Amino acid sequence: MKANLLKLIILTGFVGLLSCKSTQVIPIDASTFTDVRSDVTILSADDMEGRETGTEGEKKAAEYIVSRYKAIGLDGIMDIEESFYQFFQKRIKSNPHETEVNPNDPVIIGRNVIGYKNNNAKHTIIIGAHYDHLGYGPEGSLYTGPPAIHNGADDNASGVAAMLALADYFNDNPINSNILYIAFSGEEKGLWGSNYFVDNSPIDLVDFNFMVNMDMIGRLNEERQLAIYGTGTSSVWNKIIHSIKKPKFKYSIQESGVGPSDHTSFYLEGIPVLHFFTGQHEDYHRPSDDVEKINFSGLGDIISYISQVITLADKKGKLTYVKTKDESQEAPDFKVTLGVIPDYLFDGKGMQIDGVRDNRPASNAGIIKGDIVKKMGDREIVDMMSYMKALGAFNPGETVKVIVQRNGKKITKNVTF
Repeated sequence: MKANLLKLIILTGFVGLLSCKSTQVIPIDASTFTDVRSDVTILSADDMEGRETGTEGEKKAAEYIVSRYKAIGLDGIMDIEESFYQFFQKRIKSNPHETEVNPNDPVIIGRNVIGYKNNNAKHTIIIGAHYDHLGYGPEGSLYTGPPAIHNGADDNASGVAAMLALADYFNDNPINSNILYIAFSGEEKGLWGSNYFVDNSPIDLVDFNFMVNMDMIGRLNEERQLAIYGTGTSSVWNKIIHSIKKPKFKYSIQESGVGPSDHTSFYLEGIPVLHFFTGQHEDYHRPSDDVEKINFSGLGDIISYISQVITLADKKGKLTYVKTKDESQEAPDFKVTLGVIPDYLFDGKGMQIDGVRDNRPASNAGIIKGDIVKKMGDREIVDMMSYMKALGAFNPGETVKVIVQRNGKKITKNVTF
């Protein structure tokens, strides 16, 4: 462990960040990423059974993360014998139309896994990643076959492995803040674990400086597109992000602190956040999200990059929180869906499709992955928001002409919702 990924990065490049004002890092060959590769492999193995919240698979994954915390040298912080576990429970309504709580409804018990590095500092930062996934896929899966283990190598064993690598590095190379490492559960069910944490934090929320979240960072593509959300939640983020020259990425930047992952819970409590993401793909929420498809070289570069972001932000002292515009509040309600997965990293004009679901309007009309939606009916599509607004104008059973760009040519398809 002591010669792991991040230490090798440090020895070959990151020392420059600490000894001078350079922030450049020399990338390391993927063969040296032993701890990260091992962590992703173990957490996404079949015997974890998809790590669904409240299951034996979740418990087994949590126990593994605790063993890694202990080996790294982190402490527990929860009340019961300085435990690493923070338990929470959610009662699931058997009848969704009921307004009153039924005591006979089943209860799911989940656990956040929390490790603490006390640097005797005034402020604390949070480095987090959810470790739960979909189990055998009864809820949230895009797979239409019989029950199958959803291993979630990218979603989100990749983020947890990155968190553990950062813990190992910062444990031996202390910064000016205490660090709380949180592996959240219940994220796939609606940010259960992170919502519970901010309401039951063992540290006063005002003492938190910022939160870094990593969710699905294991599939860096050939264009090296890295999405970073929450850049508007503090005035320092954009300067820090663009000051780091190596490793190089093509950035997709969003200012809002609100998004479908655990950083949202902290942003809503007035804490600056950053969320890192390498995009959805055809294996998202399917049994095929396996370790063999992880880009470990790219994952190592992302870990190196995030380590620099955290170090530079820590040197700024207490960050000023900025409330951002919540793009999700502008999204209209709509009665129909095209049945596609958007490419959230696409920065061109239109809405590029990253995946098409079987037997949905798009697939039935012959729209395929890679198509760029340019027009729906009489509405021009220039970005994700205009796409959602267009959907809001249509009704079930309606047929509209959809113009897509494919291989540089525009094609018209008749889509029936």
